[in-house]
Amino acid sequence: MGIHAYFRSLNELERIIRCPGKFKFEEHSVAAHSWKVVQYAKTLADIEEQNGASIDWKKLYEITSSHDYGEIFIGDIKTPVKHASPELRLLIQKVEEGMVYNFIEEHIPQEYKPIFHNQLREGKDGSIEGLILEVADKMDQVYEAFAELQKGNTEKEFVTMYRNALIKIKNMRLYCVEYFLNHILPDMINDEHISSVDIKRITEEALALNSEA
Repeated sequence: MGIHAYFRSLNELERIIRCPGKFKFEEHSVAAHSWKVVQYAKTLADIEEQNGASIDWKKLYEITSSHDYGEIFIGDIKTPVKHASPELRLLIQKVEEGMVYNFIEEHIPQEYKPIFHNQLREGKDGSIEGLILEVADKMDQVYEAFAELQKGNTEKEFVTMYRNALIKIKNMRLYCVEYFLNHILPDMINDEHISSVDIKRITEEALALNSEA
């Protein structure tokens, strides 16, 4: 089927709902999540550039826009499950990467296979682009969980998601992280509506912790 199979498969990302099995006031698809991650990442990268970093923009857009493509094959696995152990996380990653690899080998024309293997790879690495992707990905968890908590959703999973994402972001050494913590996050908390959940306290507790999420 060629590249048409890839284009057609993108529709499936619209039907995969994040954080399945939990009550939510707002549903978010993997496709919507991916789009938001691109928006976060390009702004974070601008902040890094303003502070002297060199950004490979082509790489950044490739890895941010495609970072969850593999969920077409395995669905959205809840973060607490995915990170229950390093061994499980590695196994899930290997399964996902293997299915993406097989899809490319089966459907993509030979002359474009290297391009697709490069673009649909795991983008979170030690490069500045990979680190920005990781921050942007966690930022969307923060915003999704924040919106649920703000509306009074008392599902413990959203408290855990919000707290762990903040801890992960806080421990990453980037200028854009400092900007997020010093300027963006305070605006979020100050924008808090009346809620049965004490978001400010949860935020302060998360930022006081030193352990990795």
